[in-house]
This record gives sequence, structure tokens and C-alpha cells, in this order.
Amino acid sequence: MAGLLKPKAARILIGAIRERHPDLVNSYLKFQTMVSVTKSRLFTFTHMILLELALLLTKLQPKQGMSGLTSQPSMGAVCTILDSEPKTNTGIDFSHIQSLNTYWEQVRLMYSCFDSGLKSGDSSVYLHEMPGGQYTNLLFQAQSLGLGEQWEEIKKAYATANRLAGDIVKVTPSSKVVGDLAQFIVSQKLTEQQVIDGASTLSFPQSFLEYLQGQLGIPPYGFLEPFRTQVLEAKRLEPIAGRPGASLKPIDFQELKGDLEDEFGLGQIRDVDLLSSALYPKVFGDYMRYVEQYGNLQNLPTAQFLTPLKVGEEFTFESTPGRIMIIQLVAIGPLNEESGKRDVYFTLNGEVRQLSITDEQAFKTAISASSKATRLRADPGNKGDVGAPMSGLVVEVRVKVGDEVKVGDPIVVMSAMKMETIVSAPVSGKVAEIFVKENENVNSGELV
Repeated sequence: MAGLLKPKAARILIGAIRERHPDLVNSYLKFQTMVSVTKSRLFTFTHMILLELALLLTKLQPKQGMSGLTSQPSMGAVCTILDSEPKTNTGIDFSHIQSLNTYWEQVRLMYSCFDSGLKSGDSSVYLHEMPGGQYTNLLFQAQSLGLGEQWEEIKKAYATANRLAGDIVKVTPSSKVVGDLAQFIVSQKLTEQQVIDGASTLSFPQSFLEYLQGQLGIPPYGFLEPFRTQVLEAKRLEPIAGRPGASLKPIDFQELKGDLEDEFGLGQIRDVDLLSSALYPKVFGDYMRYVEQYGNLQNLPTAQFLTPLKVGEEFTFESTPGRIMIIQLVAIGPLNEESGKRDVYFTLNGEVRQLSITDEQAFKTAISASSKATRLRADPGNKGDVGAPMSGLVVEVRVKVGDEVKVGDPIVVMSAMKMETIVSAPVSGKVAEIFVKENENVNSGELV
């Protein structure tokens, strides 16, 4: 992670690489600690960096509006530095870079609802060693999970989680493993020693369990033992020896295509869809069902896709080549608390239309408000009480009243902001009562 690379160490590192590989020296720069400008000048003036010009559009941000802070340095800044010497002149017209920048500044405004609100670089990266690209993503995720006010604790917990994972190289997806575990530690108010002591009973995030199982491979310094073995034994998971891909069965793409066409229709599956389904089966399935329900929305303007219309607002878009749609929102009816639906009145190319639409957010809020008064919280002193490890949606209930369970048996599957957690039995016994249902939102600590 070049964001942690200080100038003195950079001189030693790049010098050694250049000595061994004189034809290729590439440093992946990030601005998270604001030291990168110094490094850029250091490398430029000592001729220790060769930019891969063919990859400029992917390695560097060709727009200032999307760079800086934890992202890559802008192309304009790097080109200006390089163009100061004949040997490193890029030959790129600076005005062209500015044209790209103007476009991307507008794009960023449209997606501002997802902006983490970060205003400056953060030198604490030297303590937690969080990758720059993950920093803003994890901050947004923490805010969405109600942990935004504990961001400082999450950064400290990130370092703790990294140690528990074996001090690993943190890139996607290994960085997600560490981030998920850090949020879990903070939400449960755990210390590093408490995590180790609770190896057999804690309901760890699914990504961390898969990591310990070996699904991402074996870390350079090995797993933390006997912690890893205790976790896997409690969850009855078999460790994977060696490279995980070596033990995977070859995929039958013809069979997969047949299954997908059975579900989504003949002629609907392209080769790229096969690959998407093979790599991300759940995400691809959710996407296809979304398209089935709402249609192909790729031509819908970004602003209208992300932001609800205001009453009286009108916009135009081309749904298919040559087919222009003019839509105006006229009125929104009251929420039906039993069905969670609202009547929405609008005009389509001048014709008045009415649709009954589920207001999912309002419906969830109404359900949450009505259940808060009755929802019970787990008693930490009662080993038989099983509480939600963090706030989220109940995806699946895997037991029923009267079932016999053993320590580590899965009880409930929860999901929140791309983080899936299997809530497991902390003790052996019989299920006396179930307090949650599928598709129900539960707060951290509430009985499941």
C-alpha cells in the first residue's frame, strides 16, 4: 500500500526494484496521508518512476473532481509535475484533462448522496493501515449501520481485526474481511482478548468465517492459532488446504445457462451474464429479478434514478431508441399501513396514470416503530438468550421452536450493507422461542 510509503523508504524500495527490474518501475500512489505529492516529486526528480501511459486512465484519475483525499492523484497534477522535465513529458494537452474534469465534477454532484463527507486526508492511516479506497467506503457503511459516531473506535478496531486475521495484505476482498470484523468488534463492544476468548461462541461475520476457512487462500504469515481452529471447530467448518481454486469443481457453463434460462427466459442470458452468475450468483440473481420487476433502467437519467421526484417535477428520457417519455409527478397518496403501499398519480406523455407502489422505507419505519415497544433485548447474563450481533435484516431463520441445537449451529442469517452474519447458538439446548421473522429489521442486541 503506497499510501504508507514514506519518502526515505520509497527511495530504498524503488531503487532496489529498479536495480532488479530496470525496465519497469511503477508506484501505485494514493493521497490518503498527503505525503504522495512529496513522493511524486521525489520520484520525478530522481527519475525513479516510469508511468505506464497505456494505463493512465485506470491508474490515475483523469479528473480532479474524483481524486484527492483517499483516492488516486489527479492526472492533471501528475502530468504537470512530469511535464516540468523533457525526459518525463507526457505530451497530453492540459486543456483536454480539464474538459474531462468538468464532466466528472458534475457526475460527482449527482452521486453526492453516497459521499462519505470526508473533508481532508487522515495521517492515522499509519496506525490502522486501512487502504485508501476502503476508507471512505467503510465510513459510509459504518454510518449506514448506525456506527458513524464510533468511527474512531472502528479505525482502532481495524488494526485489531488485522492482527486477528494474521496481519494480512489488505486488498479486495481481504480488506472487506478486516472491515467487517472491525465493525463487528465495535458493535459488540469487544476487546481483542474477548474476541480470542469467544472463538467458540461469537457469531462472526460470514466473510471472516470464509477467510478463516481458507477461501481466500493462506495468508503469508499463517492464521492466528489456536484461534482459527477453535472458530472452525465450533462452526463445524472444514479448513481448505492450499489454493482454494485447486479444489473447485470445473463449472459446466451449458448447465448453468440452462438453469438461468429456465428462471429468466430463453434468449435472455448472454455470455457475460454466465460469467457474472458464476462469480456472483446472488448479486446476479437479484439484478435479474430487479430487471424483471422494473424493466431495463439503464436509460433513466441518473438524477431521477437516485432521487425521488418532487410533486410537480417533470423530466424526459428516451426509454428505447426513438421512444421519448415525458413524465410528471402529480400527487402522492397516503400510506396504507397494512399493505405498505401508496397510490402515485403522474402523467405519461400527457396522459394521467395511477400506480399503487410499495413505499418500502415508510413501511419498514412503521413496522419498526410499532415493534420497538414490544421487542425484547437479550440478557447478557442469560447464556440461552441469543441477541442480534448487529443491526440488520433477517434473511433466513434456520430453526423452529422445539429444535435441538448444539453450540455453533446456525440459527438466523442476517445481512446489513453487504455484510452477512450467521447468528449461531452460544450453548447447546432446545429452541424455546423465536422472536424474529424473515425480511424483518432487527437492532443490535435484540432477541432473535
